Amino acid sequence: MNTYLGIELGSTRIKAVSIDENHVPVSSADYTWASSFENGVWTYELAQAFEGLKTALAGIEDRGSVKAMGISAMMHGYLAFDKDWNLLVPFRTWQNTITAQAAAELTALFGFNIPQRWSIAHLYQAVLNGEEHVPQVAHITTLAGYIHYMLTGVNAIGIGEASGMFPIDSDGLCFNEAMLDKFDELIASRSLGWNIRSVLPTVLVAGDEAGKLTESGAALLDGLLAPGIPFAPPEGDAGTGMASTNAVAPRTGNVSAGTSIFSMVVLEKPLSKVYEEIDMVTTPSGKPVAMVHCNNCTSDSNAWVNLLQETAQLFGADPSSGELYTKLYEKSLEGDADCGGILVCNYMAGEGVTHMDAGRPLVVRRPESRFTLANFFRAQLYSTMATLKLGMDILAEEKVSIDSLTGHGGLFKTPVVGQRYMAAACGAPVTCMQTAGEGGPYGMALLAAYAVKRSEGEALEDYLKNRVFGEVSASTLAPDAADMAGFAAYIEQYKKLLKVEETAVAFI
Repeated sequence: MNTYLGIELGSTRIKAVSIDENHVPVSSADYTWASSFENGVWTYELAQAFEGLKTALAGIEDRGSVKAMGISAMMHGYLAFDKDWNLLVPFRTWQNTITAQAAAELTALFGFNIPQRWSIAHLYQAVLNGEEHVPQVAHITTLAGYIHYMLTGVNAIGIGEASGMFPIDSDGLCFNEAMLDKFDELIASRSLGWNIRSVLPTVLVAGDEAGKLTESGAALLDGLLAPGIPFAPPEGDAGTGMASTNAVAPRTGNVSAGTSIFSMVVLEKPLSKVYEEIDMVTTPSGKPVAMVHCNNCTSDSNAWVNLLQETAQLFGADPSSGELYTKLYEKSLEGDADCGGILVCNYMAGEGVTHMDAGRPLVVRRPESRFTLANFFRAQLYSTMATLKLGMDILAEEKVSIDSLTGHGGLFKTPVVGQRYMAAACGAPVTCMQTAGEGGPYGMALLAAYAVKRSEGEALEDYLKNRVFGEVSASTLAPDAADMAGFAAYIEQYKKLLKVEETAVAFI
């Protein structure tokens, strides 16, 4: 039996999934890790990334059957190396909101929205800051790109991942040449010793050859995989999420909801103007995508679940985390459609969509609010998607057509609940598949299979539609009118709550 392996270095777990010739998951394993806040920067230890890789791989059965594989990871951020691939500064993750000046200047220069978390914003902010490491920069890449390089010796990334580093020319399937020139002109007077083309990785599209596991790469994995395994181009979690939800064709979209939350909608035509709230990225095959990315999703509600678990333990009960999540999610369905007047801002970190550089989680209610467990937890779940809703409303105003919206990630693990609320928030049917909880590594495994199994000239969207998802079990929920009205009422109050959040950030 041949298998295809996908690995994703996510925000909370490093996950590995293998699939068989019929694209059915046959084995999975993971490793838990977390970012740390050091010297004002959210970061991860790269040494721990390799420990996590090995732990996850050790849990995969029949590793000798792996025919192809690929690496995915949290998108964006900043990994800078010298000419010998020595790390120059700690990894700066997508969670950081420390590049406001650079992002604003580049957005104006390019006439193209550059979010704070993009690699080019981090690099230019380091230039503006006069950071000591900048003249030594020889390579910048993403976490997926770095792991891929260490395992294969190939300094390249998939186009979807590349589109979170620097703007893409979708016609040429490469970095935008005019914008590359503009950036070099911008920094020319600083005599840094490098130009932007020299430090960026090569851009590949789905199906391209991206190298093989080398002897040294296999040694980094303690021999858990044999040298010679071909690799698909490394992709970010957005690209693998699109693949895992069959959302790579125009008029399709998906929502990934875990530590962060983001929607991806494949466009038929460009938006009418630049929006700071909307990122323009691509599918793994290079089609234009409108992305609404929000830094904050389930971290605050996870903290509340832990608190409630601790409370239960005071009374001698010891429910598992999975049982608690299921009970609380289901209990929220008993709440009022507008959460009884309870408002939650779940910002643990800053939020680009609402222009917040930091976060202060808040629960706010009026004296007459109906403060029940059901309403409280419904408000928690509404808060996970409230900021996303603000961005999706822009796409609605742009008359962007969405035939299908697929949900995946931890928010959708409990059947119906997250799916129902998301349908109300977006005003569109939401579909969940059996693989909803492990979208990223599964999507990367599909891209690995596509790289070696596709027919000549077979487009990624056709491969997924015809060979992968034709018989997959899925459930679709249309938005409920009462839920939509309740969410609309909640979001109007949420917009006012953001003023309170701004004050909290300023004074607390």
